[in-house]
Amino acid sequence: MSEQKVARLRWAVHHMPIPIILSWSGGKDSMLALEALLGDGHYEVMALLTTVNRAHGRISMHGVREGLLDAQAASLGIPLDKIYLPEKVANDEYAAAMRTQLEIYRGRGIRHVAFGDIFLADIRAYRERQLSEVEMQCVFPLWGQSTAALAQRFVEHNFRATLSCVDTQAIDATFAGREYDTELLGELPSDCDPCGENGEFHSFVYAGPLLREPIAIRTGEHVLRDGRFAFCDLVPLERV
Repeated sequence: MSEQKVARLRWAVHHMPIPIILSWSGGKDSMLALEALLGDGHYEVMALLTTVNRAHGRISMHGVREGLLDAQAASLGIPLDKIYLPEKVANDEYAAAMRTQLEIYRGRGIRHVAFGDIFLADIRAYRERQLSEVEMQCVFPLWGQSTAALAQRFVEHNFRATLSCVDTQAIDATFAGREYDTELLGELPSDCDPCGENGEFHSFVYAGPLLREPIAIRTGEHVLRDGRFAFCDLVPLERV
């Protein structure tokens, strides 16, 4: 092999993107993390990984229908993997299910998983411990950034999202089902994080520059669960 071919091969290996999995909730922080990974150029997103409530067929915590999750992934053009969990799942049961899936990825030669966490150090430490057990590494593309700036970036980049769940101990139940936009950000209480990083709210992204086409939805029934969490059912609309 000529020196020129060896040099080209070394260049290709050095510049080859790193395969990575993105922990995916369908919400705005996940979408911002995906945007950051795609813009970085160092990573190739091989799949999105979501936990789903097996009993109800909805994204864990967010309460969004599994069908909307599928439509979102299809519009992004990225494979979607799901971990199905029971409605009441113990921490060790969750950890075991996650480990099983991570070992599958590791067997495929993938060593990195990205998360949309921004500043919660205990959550980051937990994820790092979990991945170290299977000799994998965490990537946090949004870590340490201003949540106010991230919220503004989401809106300015023309992403569209609806709040699917709110913690009524942090914000009023009427925020569930509302558009995540400049108006909503201006109405959040001063002690509420604009990205809902403390769990104040969860969202579902239905349109934006990374999606090939928007996902048609409408807001449906509002319910209060556990005396605390207000959910707005997001209902898919059939295209005509």
